[in-house]
Amino acid sequence: MSRVGKSPVAIPQGVDVSIKEDQISVKGAGGTLSLARNALVTVKNEDGKLNFAPANDSREANAMSGTVRQLVNNMVVGVTKGFEKKLNLVGVGFKAAAQGAKLNLAVGFSHPVDIAMPQGITVATPTPTEIVIKGADRQKVGQVAAEIRAVRPPEPYKGKGIRYSDEKIVIKETKKK
Repeated sequence: MSRVGKSPVAIPQGVDVSIKEDQISVKGAGGTLSLARNALVTVKNEDGKLNFAPANDSREANAMSGTVRQLVNNMVVGVTKGFEKKLNLVGVGFKAAAQGAKLNLAVGFSHPVDIAMPQGITVATPTPTEIVIKGADRQKVGQVAAEIRAVRPPEPYKGKGIRYSDEKIVIKETKKK
């Protein structure tokens, strides 16, 4: 059996989990998140802990029990603490400005790039070369960060571009005659 699927998910104070036949909903201070229920996994709420077990002995059910457990755990953490990603802009004249639910980027193109944030995601720019993306849904936060990075990914010779704050760029050596 999946080792991840064996460990229960503790439900903290102030978080409400409702298990229906078609979906699992988690409601807390950070918002409400829901996940479509998988037929291969049985979910039980037993005195403040969610337990996940495969519905049958198949390999797929075993794998899905760990996957569903981790997705529900991410939802619980998301509505309590939330998730955040930090991006840095490296390059002369590269800057970002957050204007409400939009992010305005000046990253060396002849035009500014505007990116609209989806529902539930907030963006902040503490400094002009730093972007902080926050939200309750881990998948959305990561996807938005990847889309922003894709506007100008770091290039391998000087390292200019948009990168994650913990990302290490391996600089290539230039061609020699």
